[in-house]
Amino acid sequence: MQLFVNLPVKDLERSKEFFTGLGFQLFGASPDMASVIISAEAQVMLLTEPVFAQYITKDIGDAAKTTESILVLGVESPAQVDELVDKALALGATPAGVQPDDGFRYQRGFADLDGHHWEALCLIQPAG
Repeated sequence: MQLFVNLPVKDLERSKEFFTGLGFQLFGASPDMASVIISAEAQVMLLTEPVFAQYITKDIGDAAKTTESILVLGVESPAQVDELVDKALALGATPAGVQPDDGFRYQRGFADLDGHHWEALCLIQPAG
């Protein structure tokens, strides 16, 4: 099974630059949408707000003001968490979320250029 997450974006070209700057590949880009390849089973579809609106019956939420979801990217090490989030911040993202301190996970969050909340997560194996 595959997962396709659809996100509305204000400026598609700017969003494409952001996600390729993070190291992701794009697939099927058109003037109104682009697919960010997360893995063989998961893609994030970036749709311009007018195209996104064609698929819904409610208003488009303002991700800069509210949080409806948190998109979590699992990585292998705390260093990869820091690398991804630091890169996102350098590309214009802003810090987001609360960093847990439970000894079982290392994660940091950022809001992308449209305010969507992302987290980079590494599960930490207990010693022993």
